[in-house]
Amino acid sequence: MMPFLFFGAAACALAYLPRTARPASLLRTVLKTGSVALLALIAWQSGAPLLLTGALGLCALGDALLSRETDSTFMAGIGAFAAGHIAYIALFLSHPASDPARIATQPGVVVALVLLGVVMAILLAPRAGELRGPVLAYIPIILGMGITVLALPKDSPLDWAFPAALAFIASDLILAAEKFLLPYGHPALRLTPYLIWTLYWGAQAGLLLAFS
Repeated sequence: MMPFLFFGAAACALAYLPRTARPASLLRTVLKTGSVALLALIAWQSGAPLLLTGALGLCALGDALLSRETDSTFMAGIGAFAAGHIAYIALFLSHPASDPARIATQPGVVVALVLLGVVMAILLAPRAGELRGPVLAYIPIILGMGITVLALPKDSPLDWAFPAALAFIASDLILAAEKFLLPYGHPALRLTPYLIWTLYWGAQAGLLLAFS
């Protein structure tokens, strides 16, 4: 890993944190996108799996789109993140140390994630409006990331992948609650942008550490 690039990514992430609840701006977009694009550059230059570079790059694209905060860019951002999650799923299952049989040895985690997906689908379906289709399609993709990461071994640098995947799921679920479930003016909305960003960027950094 290249420390100066990682510090640059972390600096962008920290600089973006106090701006996460502010209106869209060019600086906000640059900081948000750069914090993950630099992680993708680290993955590429360090010889990490191409799927990791691709996943990080797609998420950086999603960040750029979501930072504009319009309905059209929101849908395009969901598409970019869905593709990024699919790349992560492929990475988890194709890694040389991966063994899908390990998933069956952790039924509690699998059942918990499936139930979480069902609950979120029930809550979001009547509230997502025109975005209902993309939002509901996104749920099994993000939870699939949480299930397939169980194929990776424990007691290795890949240990970072499991908590990172859970943090990623948590950030997406909080984002869904923020956008569709919490009413305007709810006190929690003062905290959700900062919590989402901390979990999300921490997840991306953790996945980079796991695979590079």
